[in-house]
This record gives sequence, C-alpha cells and structure tokens, in this order.
Amino acid sequence: MKLSFFLLSLIVLQGIAPGQAQSIHTFNEGLYVENVHRYGREVRFTDPLAHALAVGTFASPEEGQPYILEEDEVWKALSANEEGKFTGRIRSGYLSLSYHSPKSQKALLKISGNSMVYVNGVPRAGDIYGDGWLYLPVSLKKGENEILARFNGLWSGISAELQLDPKPVTLQVADATLPDKVLGSGQDQMTGAVVVINATDRRLQNARMETKLNGRIQMVDLPEIPPMTFRKVPFEMDASAMTEKGEYNCSLQLLVGKRVSDTQEITLSARDETEEHYQQTFISQIDGSVQYYGVAPQKGGPDENPALFLSVHGAGVEAIGQARAYSLKDWGVLVAPTNRRPRGFNWEDWGRIDALEVLEIAKEKYRPDPERIYLTGHSMGGHGTWYLGATYPGKWAAIAPCAGYPTLMGYGSADGRIPENASTDAEKTLLRASNPSDVIQLAHNYQASGVYIHHGDADRVVPVTYARQMRGILAAFHPDFSYYEYPGGSHWFGSESVDWAPLFDYFRWHQIPADSAVNTIDFTTANPAISASYKWAHILQQTVPLEYSRVKLERKPDQMAISGTTENVSILGLDVSNYPLDSIITLELDEAQLEWKKNSDTLLYLHRSQETWEFGQAPEPYDKGIYRNGTFKEPFNHRMILVYGTSGSREEKEWAYNKARLDAETWYYRGNGAVDIIADREFDLEVHGDRGVILYGNADTNRAWDLLLAHSPIQVNREEIRVGDTVYSGEDLGAYFMVPRKDHPQRSVAIISGTGNAGRQTLFANQYFAGGSGFPDYVIIRADLPVVGLESILASGYYQNDWSLTKAK
Repeated sequence: MKLSFFLLSLIVLQGIAPGQAQSIHTFNEGLYVENVHRYGREVRFTDPLAHALAVGTFASPEEGQPYILEEDEVWKALSANEEGKFTGRIRSGYLSLSYHSPKSQKALLKISGNSMVYVNGVPRAGDIYGDGWLYLPVSLKKGENEILARFNGLWSGISAELQLDPKPVTLQVADATLPDKVLGSGQDQMTGAVVVINATDRRLQNARMETKLNGRIQMVDLPEIPPMTFRKVPFEMDASAMTEKGEYNCSLQLLVGKRVSDTQEITLSARDETEEHYQQTFISQIDGSVQYYGVAPQKGGPDENPALFLSVHGAGVEAIGQARAYSLKDWGVLVAPTNRRPRGFNWEDWGRIDALEVLEIAKEKYRPDPERIYLTGHSMGGHGTWYLGATYPGKWAAIAPCAGYPTLMGYGSADGRIPENASTDAEKTLLRASNPSDVIQLAHNYQASGVYIHHGDADRVVPVTYARQMRGILAAFHPDFSYYEYPGGSHWFGSESVDWAPLFDYFRWHQIPADSAVNTIDFTTANPAISASYKWAHILQQTVPLEYSRVKLERKPDQMAISGTTENVSILGLDVSNYPLDSIITLELDEAQLEWKKNSDTLLYLHRSQETWEFGQAPEPYDKGIYRNGTFKEPFNHRMILVYGTSGSREEKEWAYNKARLDAETWYYRGNGAVDIIADREFDLEVHGDRGVILYGNADTNRAWDLLLAHSPIQVNREEIRVGDTVYSGEDLGAYFMVPRKDHPQRSVAIISGTGNAGRQTLFANQYFAGGSGFPDYVIIRADLPVVGLESILASGYYQNDWSLTKAK
C-alpha cells in the first residue's frame, strides 16, 4: 500500500528568508533505497533508477517494493530526527519524499545534503555539501508531488522543506560574495554578488539593484534571469564613507521596473591594509561572475617587489580562512584563491583557472619580485600544490604541499574515483581526457623548482603514505627537495600545519632562475591548451591528442647547439631570442640533424614529418594547439553561454530548457558561477562572438545548429547520429561532443544532444562539472548506459589536429 507522506500541518512562520515565505512544510517521513548507483569522474556511470526515469518505466515508490522492477533492493521507511534531518550511514541511494498540494502553486524547495534532485521528474541541482543556502523555485501540481533526492552518503543528513507562497522575485544573501574595504588603499568602489530568485513563469527583465552604504547610494542594472530559476548577480557599492576600521551595514533593494521586490541587508568590514587579513573581489574571466581571494598582507606594509606566496585551501575551507591560517610575513604577501568554492573542483579544471587568475591579479596588484613566487597548500590544497606545481613548472621558485595527496585517482573523493587501470580501449579513450590530472606522469616537471613536503605522521584523513610515495618518486631524480614528518601530527595540528617556519625558510632560499640560465629542459604535458611551455621550450601541438608529450633538451650556448629527444610532439617551438643575429644554430632532435641561420625571428618552429624534423611556420590558428585543444569541457572555460532549442515539440523544448537550467544551477553551486541562458532564436554570431557556446538540442530542434555546426563532422537529428561516415540510428541515442567555432580561432561549442526522449533524458544524470573528469572530444551513447556500461558507448574519441575525425571507437 502506498504511504501517505507528511500529514504534518503547515507551520505558519513570519520573517522567513528568502522572500518572507508565508508558510513552510518540513518533510519528516520518507522512503529510501541504498547502494543503487555509482558515479565517478567519467562518462560511464551506473544508475538503474536514472535509466528508468529516462525510458519512462519508473513507478512511484512504495514501502517494501523493489525500487526498480526485477531488482533486489526495496524502498524502506525513514524518519527525520529532531533536527529535521534524515540521517544514517546510508550510501549511494535515493530518498523519496512526497507532498500533497491542495492547488497548483509555486514554492521554494530547500533540500540539503543531496547531490541532485528530481521534482516531478524534472532534474534540479543538489546541495551535496549541506551548505543550506540553495533554494530551488519549483512548480507544484495539484495533488501528489514526488521528490527524488540522489545522495552519496547520508551520515551528515538530508533536510528538506518547501517554502510555500513565496514572493515572485526575492533576494538571498546567505551565499553573498563580498569584499572588505582595505583602508589606505584608495579603494572606494567595491563589487559584490548575491542570489536573485525568479519564482515566476516569465523571464525576469528590467531588474536593478540599489545599494545604500553609509548614505552613499548606487544603482546597477541586473542581467536577465530565466523563469523558475535563480542567478547570482553582481552589484556595486560606494565605500568612500567607510573611513575607519569596523563593520558597516549595507542595504540592498531589488527593483523590478519601478516596484521594490525585496530588501535585504549585508554586513561589510573595513580592515587595515598592513595589519589585518582581508578579502577582495574580482570579475572572473571564466564566466564573468564575482569571485574573491583572501590576503595575508606583508607585515609592516608592502615593500617594493615583495615575495608572493600563493596558498591553495583544503576541502570545505574558505579562502579567507586559508589566508588567516598564516601569520603576516615581513618579506612577502600571501594570497589565497577560492577554487571557485570551498570544495569546488579539487584545484583542477576551473579551480586551476581560478588559481591562475588570482595569481595574475596578485602580480599586477602587489608587483612581486618575479623570481620569488611560491606555491603551497593543505589537504585538497596539498593536492592542488602537487597538481599546479607539476602542471606549471617555471612559475614557482619552490612549492610546499602540506598533508596533500598527489592524484585524484589515487585518493578519491565524494564524487567518485577514476579507475586506475582501464581494461578496454573504449575506457582508455575516456580516461585519456583525465591524463592532465596524473601528476605522477608529470613528476619530472618538479625539477623546475624546490619542493618541501610537510605532513603529519599520524594523519588519518590523508595518510602520510602519500607523502612517502612522493618522497620516493622525487628521490629518483630531484636534486633539491626537503621532507618533514611532523611527529604525532594529525591532519590539522594547528597553524603549524601550514605556517611552518622551516617551510618558509626553505622558500626564502629559492628563486626562479632566469630563462637564459636554464640550459636543460625536461618537460611533460598532456594538453598544450592547459600547459605548453617551460622556459624556452614550447610544445605547440601533439601527435596523439592528450597522450603525454615530453621534451628532454640540452642547450649549449657556447657551441650554438640544441640537442635532445621528444615524445608525442607534432610541432615544437624553441625560443632563440638569446642567439646573435646571423649565427648558425645546430639542432639534433631524435637523431635528426638540422642547421638554422638566426634571423629576426624569436621563435623557431619545428614540425615533425614522418621520422624526422623540418623547419616550418607557426601552427595554423584554427588547428588544435595551445589555445584550443579539445575535450568536451573546454568550451565551458570561456564566458560560456547556454543556448537551448525551441523549435521542437513541447517535450523537446522542455528537455532543452530543463537541461540548460540544471547545468546553470549546478555551475552556480559547484563553481559560485553565473551564466547566461538564452533561447536559440536569441543567439547572434556577432553579439556572442567571443563566447564559448553550450548548445542543447539537435539539428531539428535548435535554430542555432546551422549557424554553429554546419561544418561539424558529427551531426544529430531526431532519427540518427552521424559520426563522419558512420550512422547510428534510433530514438534512444545521446551525445556529448565539442567542435571549434568556425568564426573564432580560440572558442568552441559544446553540444548536449540526442535523438529521442530516452537518449536525451539519460544525459540528465551525468556530471561533467566534477573536477578532473574524463570527457573526450566526443561520446555517443545509448540510453541504456546507466545499466549496461561501456557496451552502450557507441563511439568516443579525439579529433585530429585539423579537427577531422579519427576512426570512431
């Protein structure tokens, strides 16, 4: 017999944020099923329930009944505790909740501790870390409404409530991104960001934000917000009246047209430029959102050309908390980026780009000595130190991973593991996209800097075996690394876990050598668009995409000679600016011998031809290379705009919008991000010419398809998917792929597409926003992927350097 859930009376409350909701329904009873899915950092995943939803065979949960026909696991009853949380050491399952609505109405669903949720079959973002500030505007139908929350583990608890009859448009300030006023810096204009929730069926337009700070008023226009979703929006504040240390209240007034829709208040701090830790905001080049970084300023005030320490935080740690873990140093300034969120992307993918953005901002702002730039971090930030240190040799005088693990595949995390040993060619193809994550393969890059390994010998979160592993690897080749195990040290044993005097002494002894002083190069990369260069050697193009490329070169300036070996390099660039004009340079590469007379060129291009090397020109700008080298996720790096199709059936249009909204909401949660969502008819090649494009639909359902994909070697319509000359037919096909924009040498399009409903619906469940995940240039799947696995992957692979197809696998 089907349970009648949640007969608990509605509790009428006043003053509930956001939007002064009139009533709240708290969920206290539910059904759960466990050990029924497995997600990782790759295209392949296992989830029979997601498959049943996609193909339309899912039945409403009943206690004691199998969660899927012919499966052993059954739905079991579960009650919330006194705090309103469903708890228990339950993993990899779903929690089913139900609400009987007396009418069709809007509501805000606040559900926390889940990785995603289906509301009446429509997927929405999850609050996997239990932050408690994710509010989803939802449409409730009259009668029974079903909520299916996917979770990885329930030991921290899932809580759920519906805020009924919310205001149409509201502010939510619990997740505000705010700067500090830095006294003495001349900083009068400040930028922050808060969430605006649009709980209407109309696109929110003509909205503005008014800020009032100590009597100073500013007004800004807000970006459009699609129906029944939210967006984190930027606003400006006049901070000129913040003249003394302390806290200041700032009122925010949201106006829609001439009407005040909501008012909230935030608190800002004014801090001393030379005595206090502080945080600053900036506009990210990834997506145009407002991000922040923490600062431990130089003690006593900034010197000319101080040292710069970049410190990357651990999982769950705010960047300002990371900065505050360090005492102020009299010889340098410490800057802590955010990884886009306290957990974010493990310092990979968009976390990596965030770290580099903050590094460049800090260089411009603090004008550090270019030879004294250092990298350190703790826990996940220890991994970030290993990863950024290996990926960008030459940027750091020394690195110091603290309590860090080297690889995601070796450590694993909440969003799953990547298998270490691929068993089939298809799996190897998928996992090759994650090669840039494997610092073990990049380990020789550490020779470019000093390395100080700091780890507690009693650490149970990240065992000291990881530090010992890296000590053993470095010992085989590295001439300059130091290692210390803190006796009795747990994962965090106080500020000395990161602010360790011998570590900073080690930094002080190291500087980045000038390019002219480095005559030996040993450099490896898996993706030139991520990392292409070390000093005077540049891997500009690969032979096999995303396999490891390596150069080992020796320069002999007194003999005008360069010699060495290469692996998986198609085009090599050598900086020859130090050589005298008209000098004869002798090159010996992979047993090929060449001579070149120095002219006015500063970069010498060498092209691999069969078994030898030849002089050539710069790579073609539209080919694969250092700006655009592929993988499905690459277009998300460049001010992405989400374009959903509107020319299909109602079902097709709803899928496209729902998938775009899910991606935007997930991006917000995982990356503190904000993106534009537009209909296909709004897309304009000129207006959106410098953007990465994410396209939802196929040639029959998205009007922007021909504008962007007429040249694509992969084509999708309602009946079939063509990959070159190979045709896959059926209504149950889905596809993730990317192609370069034909109208721009550095921008690309990512396509989320399918033929029929089952193929499209299967694409809801995947998670390409996980850090380090393996998505190649293209993947074609059947809808039974969640239950069959690799056999459902019909084609996957990487384009050649001219973006033509290789043979599909």
